[in-house]
Amino acid sequence: MTSTNSSPSARDAGAAVDDGHTDDEHIADGVLESDRLIERGPGPRESIRSLRRSLNISSVGAGIVSAVFGCTGPALIIVDGADSAGLTPGQTVAWISAVYVVGGLISFIMGLYYKQPIVGAWSIPAAALVVSSLESYSLAEMIGAYLVASVLVLVLGLTGWVRVLVAWIPMPILMAMIGGVLIRYAVNVVDATAAAPIVVAAALLGYVLLSRFVRQVPGVVGALVFGVAAVLITGGMDSSGNGFTWVTPELTAPEWNLFAMLGVGIPLALVIQAENIQSMGVLIAEGYRPPVNSITVISGAASLAVAWMGGHNASIAGPMTAICGSPEAGRLRRDRYASVLVNGTIFVTFGLFASVAVTLVTTLPAALITALAGLAMLGVLLTAFRGAFATSTFRLGALVAMIIGLANVTILGISAPFWALLGGLLVSLLLEFDDFRRPQGATDQEKEAA
Repeated sequence: MTSTNSSPSARDAGAAVDDGHTDDEHIADGVLESDRLIERGPGPRESIRSLRRSLNISSVGAGIVSAVFGCTGPALIIVDGADSAGLTPGQTVAWISAVYVVGGLISFIMGLYYKQPIVGAWSIPAAALVVSSLESYSLAEMIGAYLVASVLVLVLGLTGWVRVLVAWIPMPILMAMIGGVLIRYAVNVVDATAAAPIVVAAALLGYVLLSRFVRQVPGVVGALVFGVAAVLITGGMDSSGNGFTWVTPELTAPEWNLFAMLGVGIPLALVIQAENIQSMGVLIAEGYRPPVNSITVISGAASLAVAWMGGHNASIAGPMTAICGSPEAGRLRRDRYASVLVNGTIFVTFGLFASVAVTLVTTLPAALITALAGLAMLGVLLTAFRGAFATSTFRLGALVAMIIGLANVTILGISAPFWALLGGLLVSLLLEFDDFRRPQGATDQEKEAA
């Protein structure tokens, strides 16, 4: 079994979307040269030239929604974990500042060079792994493990192995993983409605009104405006915090513990790359050719920088890439990259003023943030499920990948996207092996004739 006659892969899918596009759309769809170790993109000059056109209410709205999502609940995971581990306020602020500032810079670099909605941030599952491991190791020992994980991810990108891996994954399984992992955000809208019915109902009303009557503006922007208005009217802001205080970041030198490097460093590298592959799948689902190697290389290099500042990793954020890459960020795919520049600006600002910003964003009710994230995922979910089950190949493997992704299982500290892909591939290898020899998008008649 070779790649020349393999399944509908991620790379194949990226190439397939270009049929019939104009030259300008070719630039937006993907990299200009994908056979280089570091894929070549349109470059910042082209992105800056078209930025005035691309910055519109859709891209700005999606950038704000994705940033609000990334700066609220996820930030609290770090705050709560650091508090439980007994970290000093300075160490906590250094951790938050590192992951948000560097994540925002990744968005600028990737968005401007590749003209794609590639959002830099940090892995939530990786943060959960780190928080649990801080019970066994000191922060200095964990930073040593962070550095090991960063080097492993960097090597994966520099060798080009990740490109081979992504190119071999069947497209239906990849899309089913995306659908299974992201659908919980949509399901959570129901729970959010029960928790804060007035606020979420207002957000839903704003989404419906704009989607139905003002189609030039994405519905999620209406949800944001109506939701915040409802919060202000009902007095739903959480003012229970202790006010604004400024804390200076405190850096910690790494220590080298073999057990931490093996027990945390290796799983952390797998979690980071699982997040990157999820993001690549989101981009493919929206019709882009993601720069697979560059995404991995910049994640490894940025994670090295973040680790020295006390942060656990930097990677491409799957959920926020889904928001910025969706139709909610703009009707034309070529303009959606502008949303990550908005996101990156907010992320960098949040990181620079971390001690104050965390207090500010926690005043928004969690139910509203949950509802906004779920509504922003709807377009991506439709695309993902179409890609997973529209063809007659890899249906069982795709179903298994979706189920594992939906279960949100974490095994050995490695999150659901990795296990969803692994489970789907194993099922297809065992029960649908002939599908690896069939062309992409095979119909039932073609499948029977093959």
